[in-house]
Amino acid sequence: MSLVYVFVGHTCLHVLGLVAGILLGPIDSLPLVLTTWPYQDAVEAGWRTLTTGQGSAVDAVEATGHSCEMAQCRHTVGFGGSPDERGETTLDAMIMDGVTHNVGAVGGLRRIKQAISVARKVLDNTDHTLIVGDQATQFAVEMGFTEENLTSDFSRQIWEAWRNNSCQPNFRENVVPDPNKFCGPYHPVNSRTARSTANENPFTIGENNHDTIGIIAIDSNGRVASGASTNGLTYKVPGRVGDTPIAGAGSYADTDIGAAACTGNGDIMMRFLPSYQAVSLMGTGMSPQNAAQRAIDTIVRKYPTFKGAVVAADKHGNYGAACHVWTNFAITAKTPALPNVTVFNITCSS
Repeated sequence: MSLVYVFVGHTCLHVLGLVAGILLGPIDSLPLVLTTWPYQDAVEAGWRTLTTGQGSAVDAVEATGHSCEMAQCRHTVGFGGSPDERGETTLDAMIMDGVTHNVGAVGGLRRIKQAISVARKVLDNTDHTLIVGDQATQFAVEMGFTEENLTSDFSRQIWEAWRNNSCQPNFRENVVPDPNKFCGPYHPVNSRTARSTANENPFTIGENNHDTIGIIAIDSNGRVASGASTNGLTYKVPGRVGDTPIAGAGSYADTDIGAAACTGNGDIMMRFLPSYQAVSLMGTGMSPQNAAQRAIDTIVRKYPTFKGAVVAADKHGNYGAACHVWTNFAITAKTPALPNVTVFNITCSS
């Protein structure tokens, strides 16, 4: 355990650096905008919405996610990244209002760039929670969005390289031809090989092939919202949707407690609802960092090689994060106590 001092003007804030995360207890802690990964511009966009634009926490989540989508954050959020087996980029996103517990989400969104803003329309203009695929595209067009090609030179090049490498790495299992050696089309084998829960796919889940921006926003009145946006897992089976648009998995918000968001291997995380678990644990009085760590530990007990992270904040603006395996995870935050948008590097458990 290490103690780090962060100086803000003449004030010394104490940042407790733990083995698998941090706990920050700042003064003047609200409003707050917090994300997974070093997305300073996105956090700044959400902060402006809360402070100069006088927007709500939900508005700030949308602004933060939209900024990252348009900037194609590391090619893992927004258009032009993470092509599926067919070379197409599809998008997943969600927003949760911690006051009402309403959720708006889209999964497998095609040909629409502004995924988190379409999720906002689901939140505001329907009584539904999640709309997917071509029907989500149709809904977006009805709401005034424009269909566009989401392919970029980058996504085309990495997809062509994947095809030329016998479609490796590959997420198919128990099919012929052998997905570890050949491209499809694939057909199921008659006898299924027993699947172990001890390990995830050997293809490394990391910032360069798969990631999510997880977002937490709390306004000056203490209203909490959360959200997430991603273009999913690179070379995924077409139609695959991960944890990002699933309430309790990708993110979760409760104004009476706080919020949490996740990033990493969504196929595993959505089986454990780590965001919901972290918020529930904070509701029992657990600190954000300890709640995030407990949510990670729950997954690791079943999947020891799991790669991912949870970020959490309580309703007072205290926040923390925990992660597993990664060596380069970071979170980004802005509060009145921080003179600038600040990136905190997190030490992950292994």
